[in-house]
Amino acid sequence: MNFLEKLLNAFKKPTPQKAEPGLASSEPGAAEQPCSQYQPTEAQLASIALMEAGAACLDRHWQAVGSCEADVLGFAISPSFTGGPHWPSTRQAYRIVRRNERIILATEGLSDPFDGVQGDDLGNGFEMELFIETPDIPTHAQGAVGDVSPFADSWTFELLRCVAGTVADAGGYRSRLERYGVLSLELPGVSQSRAMSEQLPAHFVSADDCAGVLIGGPAADFPTRLDDMPLSPVTLVPVVLITASELDYVRNGGAQAREDLAARLNAAGLGHVSHLQRASVI
Repeated sequence: MNFLEKLLNAFKKPTPQKAEPGLASSEPGAAEQPCSQYQPTEAQLASIALMEAGAACLDRHWQAVGSCEADVLGFAISPSFTGGPHWPSTRQAYRIVRRNERIILATEGLSDPFDGVQGDDLGNGFEMELFIETPDIPTHAQGAVGDVSPFADSWTFELLRCVAGTVADAGGYRSRLERYGVLSLELPGVSQSRAMSEQLPAHFVSADDCAGVLIGGPAADFPTRLDDMPLSPVTLVPVVLITASELDYVRNGGAQAREDLAARLNAAGLGHVSHLQRASVI
């Protein structure tokens, strides 16, 4: 679909799609579609153009990392309209990148320009996108090449969606990452998450039903800073699943423990990749 067609479609009533409840696949950069029909303003056209340029930049970058699916996991109705977290725009999507024997799921939209914001200080949203890389997505939750919808049933998607919601609710994590380096986050209620409760091994779930992740480290083995985004640089930030004992270590040790854990994961040859079959490094 070319740029002009996307602009026209962005202001038409969407056609119902067959997809998982609340989920739909779409091309990267496709804007949410309001129900009413009207002529877009110059500001709206400019916003769509910036979103399109940013999505194209992300696509070029990810294409250099692996084989990108043409479609992304998205939502028929943006979660921001139904009480969910507010991303910079109403577009909340997830990209799939196939990389050798591993798969990357990455957010697509945290770096969109903010809806309705204009002026000299306008930047690329939260100036970050999150990603998780793993070789351990169950076969039934992996789509064949060209089919992204099964990934909605993976632990990876549920975990990344939770982390992205927390980051969005906080207004982004860029300043925290610059100040502290590696961050950690606890995701409570694993037993209430169907995919995570079914697919995560027991040693990744704490006694109080939490999963833990590191955000921002260990560093990825590919470039993660995009300086050619249309408004401001954007960083691709790794999300790394940690074991329950590693989570306890971080809970008790704070920043020093986070840095030490990232170093231990690197020393073990694991790096930023989330392996479900690995032993704890603590």
